[in-house]
Amino acid sequence: MQAIQRFIQNEDGVTAIEYALMAALIATALIAAVTILGDGIKAGFTAVVNKMTVA
Repeated sequence: MQAIQRFIQNEDGVTAIEYALMAALIATALIAAVTILGDGIKAGFTAVVNKMTVA
């Protein structure tokens, strides 16, 4: 009975799961940002490269 109570009160795994969920959320946000902003950033760098080539 005490082993079951200790198992229920043990929160070590909960913390690991919370960190994993936060990491997944951050990764999802980064992927979304890169997807949305990717074409604009590429166009900006292409414009800079073209101006440097002309100069």
